[in-house]
Parts: sequence; C-alpha cells; structure tokens
Amino acid sequence: MTNLTLLTFLPLVGALLLGIVPGRDARVLRGVALGVTTVVGAMGIALLVAFDGSLAGAQFVQQVEWFELGDTTVHYQLGVDGISILLVALTAVIMPFVTLSTAGHIQERVREFLVWLLVMETGMLGVFLAGDLVLFYFFWEVSLVPLYFMVGIWGAERRLYATLKFFLYTLAGSLMMLVAVIALVYGAQADPGSPVLTTDLAALTDWAARQSLATQSWLFTGFALAFAIKVPLVPFHTWLADAHTQAPTSGSVILAAVLLKMGTYGLLRFGIGMFPAAAVAAAPLFMGLGALGIVYGALLAMAQTDVKRLIACSSVSHLGFVVLGMFALTQAGMRGSVLQMVNHGLSTGLLFLLFGALYERRHSRAIDQYGGVASVMPVFAFFWTFSMLASVGLPGLNGFVGEWLILLGTFQASPLLAAVAVTGVILGAVYLLMATRKLLFGPVLHPETQRLGDLSPREIGIVAPLCALCLWIGVAPNGLLDKTTASIDALLVRVEGARAELRTSRLELPGPAAPLPAEEDAVR
Repeated sequence: MTNLTLLTFLPLVGALLLGIVPGRDARVLRGVALGVTTVVGAMGIALLVAFDGSLAGAQFVQQVEWFELGDTTVHYQLGVDGISILLVALTAVIMPFVTLSTAGHIQERVREFLVWLLVMETGMLGVFLAGDLVLFYFFWEVSLVPLYFMVGIWGAERRLYATLKFFLYTLAGSLMMLVAVIALVYGAQADPGSPVLTTDLAALTDWAARQSLATQSWLFTGFALAFAIKVPLVPFHTWLADAHTQAPTSGSVILAAVLLKMGTYGLLRFGIGMFPAAAVAAAPLFMGLGALGIVYGALLAMAQTDVKRLIACSSVSHLGFVVLGMFALTQAGMRGSVLQMVNHGLSTGLLFLLFGALYERRHSRAIDQYGGVASVMPVFAFFWTFSMLASVGLPGLNGFVGEWLILLGTFQASPLLAAVAVTGVILGAVYLLMATRKLLFGPVLHPETQRLGDLSPREIGIVAPLCALCLWIGVAPNGLLDKTTASIDALLVRVEGARAELRTSRLELPGPAAPLPAEEDAVR
C-alpha cells in the first residue's frame, strides 16, 4: 500500500481504462472513475498512517535511471517527506468526492471529462512526490493541461476568456521555471569544485544551498516568480477569480483544494529549501506580499456580488496566510502554513461543492438572487454554515489551528505584520458572515427559491465526510502536525545556517553592518 509508483500512476491507468470502456453509459463511466479514485484515496490514507514523522528525509523512495541529459543523469525518482505527505494525502482523499460530484453538473462528454480528471490526479500526485527536478517539471506541466480543457470545454459563458487568461499566466510561470531549472542544472554541472551530475532534488538542494547569495538570488527569483503566479500572490492574482467563476464545480474544487497548493509547496520546497540565503534576504518582501494578499483578498471578497468570485477572492486572502507563515521562517509559522494548505483545501473545496449543488438547482451565481434558502434547504444551510465557520477559523474547527500557528510564528518575526494579518481574520469573518446572511436567511425573495429541493443523499455523502475531517483536524491537529515536524526542523536548520553566514559576511564588511532582514531567531 506504500508503492508510490502505483499511487501516482493508477489514475492514469484508470484514464486509459475509461478510453476503452464500451458504450456511453455515464453511470458505468463514473463508476470506473470513482472506483479508481477510491482505491487511490485508500492508498493515500495508508501512506499517511505508515509515514514516520520523526524522520526528516524522504521515505518509501523508488528510483531508477531514466535517461542521460548530456553528462547529467535524470532519474525517475519518487519519495515523500514531511513537507509533502499532507498534500499527497489531501489530493488522494479529495478526488473520490470530486468524482462523485460530477454526476450533478457534467452531463455531456462525460468520458472525456473523467479522463482529464484522472490525468490531472496523476500530475498533481507526481508534483508532490517527485524526487528529481526534471521529473517534477514534467508532472507540473501534466497537471496544468487538464484544467485548460476542463474550463474551456465544460466552463460557463465566458470560459474562453478565462481559459486564455489562465493559459497566458500559466505559460509565463512555466517558462520562468524552465529557465530556472536549466540554469540550476547547468550551474551545478559546470561547478568544478562540486560537480553534481544528476538532477536529483536532494543533491541539487545541497549544491544550491552552498552558493553565494548573488547566485541563490537569481535562481530563487526564477522559481519564486513561477510559484507566486500559481499561488497566486498579489499582483499575479487576477486570473484566479475568472478561472474559478467559469470552471465547472469539480474544476473549481480541484483548483482550490490542490492546484493552488502546488505554488505554496514550490515556495517552501524550492524557494526556502534550495535557496535559504536568498529566502532569508527575501523574507520581508514575501511576508509583506502575504500580508497584502490577506487584506486585499478580503476586501475584494467583500465587494463581490458573484458567490463563486467571492469564494475565489477568499482564496487569495487565505493563501496569503500560508505565504506569510512560511516566510516568517519560524517553526510555528512553517508548521501552520503546511497545515493551512490542507485546511484551505478542505474548507474552500466544501464551499465550492455546496454552492455548486445550489447552482445546479437555481442556475445563478448572483447572491442577490437568493435569500431565505435555509427555510427550504435546511440540510444545505447546516453544511454551508459549518463550512463557512471552518473557513473563518472558528475554534474547534480546522482553520483555527493553522491560522493560530501562522499568527504565532509571524509575531515572532514581525509583530507589525502579525497585527495586519489579524485584521484579515476579522475581515474574513465579515464577508463570509455577510454572504451567509444574504444567502440563507431572511424572507424568500424569489419564487424560484421556494421550489428548491434539499441536498440529496449523494450530495450529503460528498460533503459530510469532508466536514468530519475539518472537525477532526480542529480537535486533534497533532495527528497531522506530527508528520511534518522533523522535515520542517531540518529545513529550519538550513535556514539558520544561511542566516548565520549572512550575518558573518556582513560583519566582515568595512563600516557599520547593515541590519539583516528578520534578525529574530527562526526557532523559538
């Protein structure tokens, strides 16, 4: 149950199987896809249980030589550590529910949609499991292609505009990453003092961490810009609301739950892990961008009249917390960031799933077209309110734990930015509570609302387990946090070493030493 190759490529096998299944019975096609994703989900849970959080390195590693790239050997290498384990589990667990949700909104070209869904799962799992830089880039590109078709073919009325915008932003980020990948591999290979004739991530990370601040900074910039577009950080966020709004429900859920986390994962794995000196120097900038995203995203959400755009803008705010926490370069901040990636995936995915169910009945995204929904859909109202409170960060639910750790870690590095982030918590409660009031309560404003049917057993079966996960993480978060401790501590040791070297090099310069960004200790 811990075979990473089987875990990664089983969805692709399922996609090929869907291609040869005779007939066009949607129930049969969905049954095949659901069976495959359920098996992958069980494997993801088994991997999480078997993972030893006391070990810092990659576990369950599988490696074979793939091909030669000049003098450099590229390996097919998969492995999982404390930075990636929670995201692998999240991806595996949420996909069966996404597959089940397609029965409500995908009625045409079902086979093709499910094929793209399964191909995307292989790409996303590969991104988090890849132990080779070239393999990582390969999976990164594979994971992005399906969403292009899912939005462009099955999206809403402005899907072509949203698809083009998504493509241009994605292409820009991918090209910048490709340049950074080539520069990193070439630089490591050409270094006569320490030649690294492989694209193995661990070897390249060790080489990159020993380079000068100037070298690290150039490489860091290439990777960081690509990942910042994917998060997305302000000012690269404008593609997100359009993609979410025009995507079908399942596309919005995958985008919020997993695809955006590829950006935050990349910042942590590559930006901080590979280039610790550059990360220390850039920490004030990224903390500032994270804090800006928290407040700006919340203000954008407050101004929205489209429910899907509101949820999309809330992602800009919530992922600002993730970036703020990781670049605080403290243990609490990083642990909170990794956990908050999972929390955001669950709570925001739930909001998209629930509104998707409502949209299938009412066919309107405008919040003023609703009102009084709780009186005709009480079960929907319960799950929406629960998911909204999880997103707000109510104590006892998953969002609270991650935000608390992030704020604690940020306060250790910058009390001012922690105070700014707290205003984002308040604004988040304001816009989600306002939206919930307009959506659920008050008189029934439109006769169409009066005829709405409540959630079906299938829809309850989708959202209830995810709500249970939100509750479990909120009550017993150590079950997940303990899986991340050793890997994050090892990363912080690397950061502290880079901080000490930068401090020493500045003290050796003539004249008074310039203050180093984030001088506070990273581990308390």
